[in-house]
Amino acid sequence: MNRPSNNGGDDAALVRRARAGDGEAFRELVERHERAIFRLAQHITQNAQDAEDVLQETFLRAFEHLDEFRGDSKFSTWLVRIAVNQALMKLRKRKSDRSVSLDETFDTGEDVVVREIAVWEGDPEQLYSQAELRNILASAIDSLPPIFRTVFALRDIEELSTEETAQILNLSVPAVKSRLLRARLQLREKLTRYFKRKGDDVFAHL
Repeated sequence: MNRPSNNGGDDAALVRRARAGDGEAFRELVERHERAIFRLAQHITQNAQDAEDVLQETFLRAFEHLDEFRGDSKFSTWLVRIAVNQALMKLRKRKSDRSVSLDETFDTGEDVVVREIAVWEGDPEQLYSQAELRNILASAIDSLPPIFRTVFALRDIEELSTEETAQILNLSVPAVKSRLLRARLQLREKLTRYFKRKGDDVFAHL
């Protein structure tokens, strides 16, 4: 997956121009990052309309607070932090995901979760099309609690580093690793159950 931008130097130049009142420079920043921000917002909110709202609010806030960007991190990292905050605020307002509190605290140690994972029967790619596999994976990701889904989206989808993810979410590096581990385990369990069930259904008719 593509990250928000790898043109940190170019972003810095555009930010300087935008701060000086160059509207075209800010429009170029929007065009450069809007797709990645929308994709991230959609992964977190699970809703295209909410993601569109998050996208607009993210760039509005970025424009209003551009003078507060000090360049200590990349512009894309700063932008992602704003987007994540806006997406989580959207979830709080919606109150649709009651499986876990967004403010719930977790053990920040790199704990090892021991679980029995069933072996998939056969090769899933031989049973299902790539399109169906993508849909199944997307559904499994969407079913994760927000605190896990957000870390997974940043690390495994947007491919940010553990350190960048920790900075964006104001977490420790061990906390990010712990939540990412839990997210990956939950995803594997969901996919294991799905393919095992589908495999049993297929073999039952042979």
